[in-house]
Amino acid sequence: MIAPAYYQAPIDQFLNQSVDEILGQLTAAHGFALELTQRDAWKVQVELLQDQLRELDHGEIFFEFAIPRMGKRADVVLLLDGTVFVVEFKVGASSFDRSAIDQVHDYALDLKNFHKGSHGLPIVPILIATRAPRMAPEEVNWAKDHVAAPILSSGKELIPLLHGLVPRPVAAVDAETWIRSGYLPTPTIIEAAQALYQNHSVEEIARSDAGAQNLTMTTECIRQIVADARANRKKAICFVTGVPGSGKTLAGLNIATESSHEDEEGRAVFLSGNGPLVIVLREALARDQVARLKVKKGDALREVSSFVQNIHHFRDEALRLEAPPPEHIVIFDEAQRAWTRDQASKFMQQKRGQANFDMSEPQFLVSVMDRHADWAVIICLVGGGQEINTGEAGLAEWMGALQAHYPDWEVHVSERLHDPDYGLSEHREGLLGSKRVTWEAGLHLGVSMRSFRAEKLSEFVGHILDNRPEEARRVYAEIKDRYPIALTRDIDAAREWLRQHARGTERPGLIASSGAYRLRPDGINVRASIDPANWFLNGPDDVRSAYYLEEVATEFDVQGLELDWAGICWDADLRYEDGAWRQHAFKGTRWQSVNSPERRLYLKNAYRVILTRARQGMILYIPQGVVEDKTRHPHFYDGIAAYLMRCGLG
Repeated sequence: MIAPAYYQAPIDQFLNQSVDEILGQLTAAHGFALELTQRDAWKVQVELLQDQLRELDHGEIFFEFAIPRMGKRADVVLLLDGTVFVVEFKVGASSFDRSAIDQVHDYALDLKNFHKGSHGLPIVPILIATRAPRMAPEEVNWAKDHVAAPILSSGKELIPLLHGLVPRPVAAVDAETWIRSGYLPTPTIIEAAQALYQNHSVEEIARSDAGAQNLTMTTECIRQIVADARANRKKAICFVTGVPGSGKTLAGLNIATESSHEDEEGRAVFLSGNGPLVIVLREALARDQVARLKVKKGDALREVSSFVQNIHHFRDEALRLEAPPPEHIVIFDEAQRAWTRDQASKFMQQKRGQANFDMSEPQFLVSVMDRHADWAVIICLVGGGQEINTGEAGLAEWMGALQAHYPDWEVHVSERLHDPDYGLSEHREGLLGSKRVTWEAGLHLGVSMRSFRAEKLSEFVGHILDNRPEEARRVYAEIKDRYPIALTRDIDAAREWLRQHARGTERPGLIASSGAYRLRPDGINVRASIDPANWFLNGPDDVRSAYYLEEVATEFDVQGLELDWAGICWDADLRYEDGAWRQHAFKGTRWQSVNSPERRLYLKNAYRVILTRARQGMILYIPQGVVEDKTRHPHFYDGIAAYLMRCGLG
C-alpha cells in the first residue's frame, strides 16, 4: 500500500530536527534512485518552512503526502487549528503558471472529496514560487464545500498568511486519527488505467469502504476462475454485471494489467468495440508513458496497443489466421454490444468481403478462443440497459451460442442476470437447470463509483426514464445535497453553471443524444464529430477539448468514459407527452414517431448513458422552443421540463 507520507512529525519536533536528519528520512522513504534536483528542492522546502514556522508550538506537518487517486504526492500538508493547508512548491520559480495553480487546487479537492478525515474541515491550497516577490496576505475565497481558492505566495510571508486564514481558534484535530481515517478514491477510468499500467494495485487506487467492497470481491472472483481454468486445463466464460459507473471496466483493466506480469501463456488482452474508449485509453496511456519515461510517442502507442485493442481488429486478425490467438484470456468490455448474426453477417459481407460469414459476433468470438487446445477464459463485462445501436445483441446471443455450439465451456454468471435489463428471460429456465452454469454473487458490481457523491444516481436516472416521477423525487431528495442537478431553459446559463462548478482541472462538457438534430440553432451540432482523445484529454487552452463547451459529445462518444460536470442537452427526440415518454427521429424536415420497439429501447438507453456520465453533478438544458418553428415548437419541450420538475429538479 502507498505510505501516507514520506515524513510526518509534530511541528515543534520538525523545528528541532536538523535539515540533514529530515532529508535522510525523506530519502529513505523515497526508495528509488534520487536525483540531486529533488534533494535540493527538499532542502529549500525544509529550510524555508523551519524559518517561517519557527513561532508555532502546535500542529502537524507532512512531507510528500500521498494523493492515491492521482498517483502523486503533495509537497507539504500542514494540519493546523482544525484547518488543512496543502502547500505546493515551485522551487526557483518567479511566477505562478496555470498548471501549477490547478495542481495544488486538485490536491485540495482530492482531499475534500476522498479523504474521510478531511470531509468536514476547511482546506486551503497554497502555491509557493520561491523567487516570486514578497506578497501581502490576501483574502480567502471559500467555495461552498469550504475549499479555498488557491493562495499564491513567495513563502516569505507564510506565518501571517496562515494566521490570517484562520481568524479564530478552531478545535484541534488529532493527526493520527485524521491520517488513518481512510482514503476512499474513485479514479476516472483514464486515471485508473494509467495507475494500473504503472503497476499500482486496484486496492491502492479504488475505494475500500463497505459500499464498494464488491469491486475487490469481483476482481478476486475473476482471478479464481482464471486460476482454476489454467490449473485444470479447461475453458470458462464469465459474465460480470454492474450498474453504470460501478467499475466493470476497471475490474477488466485490472485483470489485464495484472496478467502483464505473468508468463506468455497467462497474459490477457482487453478488447472493446467502443472505438472512442479504445482511442482515449490508448492515447492517455501513451501520453503518460512519454511524460514519465521520456520514450517516443510511436513506441509508447505500439506498446499500449497490445494491451488495449479494438474488438473488430481482433476479429479481423482471427479471420485472417486460423491459429489460436496468443492470449489465453480475453476481456470483452460492453459485451452486450456485440453484434447479432444478421448485423455481423451483413457487415462482414459488405465491408470485409466474407460472403459466407454466418455467425453472430458472440459465436465467432467464442469460436476463436475455442481454438486453444488446452485452456481459455473469456471475461464479458456487461452493462444492463445500455444497448444503444442497431444490431447490438445483448446477452441472449452469447447464451444462445454457448448452448448451441460450445457445450464444454463452463459458464459463470452474476446472480443479477435475472434482471429484465439483461434480456435473458427466454434463457432463464435453461440457465437455472444447467449443471455447467455457476451463479456467482461476486460477479455483480452494485455500487456506482463514477458518481462518488451520489451512489444512487443510476437509480434516480432509472426512475426518470421508467416514468416513475414520485420515486425519482424520493431518490433525488437523498442525493441532492451531495450531487447537484440543475435544470435550465437557457443554454448560456448551462455553460456558465458548468464553468462556475468546475475547479482545478475538473472537466466539464456538453453531451446530447445522437438524434438531437434540432439543437443546432443553439450551437449544438451532434452531426459534427468530436475527436475523443482531444475532447477528453486536452487542457482548457485547447478549443477542441470539452472545457471549451463548444463541441458536443453523443452517447457513442461517452459510453464507458466520464466527465466531472456534464451539461445534458435534451432535444425533442425523447419527449414527455400524455403521461409517457415518446420517441421521435428527425427525418428530412420533420420529426417522425419511432414505432420499432428495438429503436425505442435504443433511444431510451442513449439517454440512460448520457445521464450517468457526470461524476460530481450536471445541469439539464431543455430548450424553450420557438412557436414559429414547427421542428422546435415549445410544446415539444415544455412537457419534458414539467416532468423533470415533478422528479424534483428545477
